[in-house]
Amino acid sequence: MTMNLLVAGRDATSSALSWFSYLIATNPRVEKKLLEELAPIAARKPVGPNGMVAFEAGELKNLLYLHAAVCECLRLYPSLPVETKAVAAHDVLPSGHEVRPGDKILVFNYSMGRMKRVWGADCREFRPERWISEDGKLRYVPSNKFVAFNSGPRTCLGKEMVLVQMKVTVAAVAWNFAVEVVPGHVVEPKLSIILHMKNGLLVRVKRRSGNPAMIGKQQ
Repeated sequence: MTMNLLVAGRDATSSALSWFSYLIATNPRVEKKLLEELAPIAARKPVGPNGMVAFEAGELKNLLYLHAAVCECLRLYPSLPVETKAVAAHDVLPSGHEVRPGDKILVFNYSMGRMKRVWGADCREFRPERWISEDGKLRYVPSNKFVAFNSGPRTCLGKEMVLVQMKVTVAAVAWNFAVEVVPGHVVEPKLSIILHMKNGLLVRVKRRSGNPAMIGKQQ
């Protein structure tokens, strides 16, 4: 249990934050919408002695686009790309495959998040809007479709903690800094227990000034 908490609380979350930084840096449209959503909250907050704005978890809990962007990141880049399941009783899977007690099944969370028949023709695109319904509310997505936190009774106990940590971190970074991937740097996943980046993430970080939602990235 202790090891699970350490791995989930440190490695998995840090990996997810790296992928989120990469996705925001390479998707200016999403970055702009995220900054616009943060702007009303940032306008009410004092600037710290370091010249930056920090956000509290409670201030971010109702931000729809931020939540959607975090979920979309975890869909494309789940911290645990592969999981092993043990069959408890004889059964026949929806695919028609018969399984027996003791059989081991590999569940490829990374691949499931990129299946056209599950997520649509644009499944490889980073599009937070897929998590928002036509009436502007958070779209319900069952855990057996979005498997980043496992499913059913084995849903990750730290799910809410991870989401809060990610939101607070990405909001502060996105509002205070412009992140740009170093030209020519190749970003690709490294298949391991945790979905790290094979070559790491080389970026240029620039402090923003003024209202980022209005002026965009600083040169």
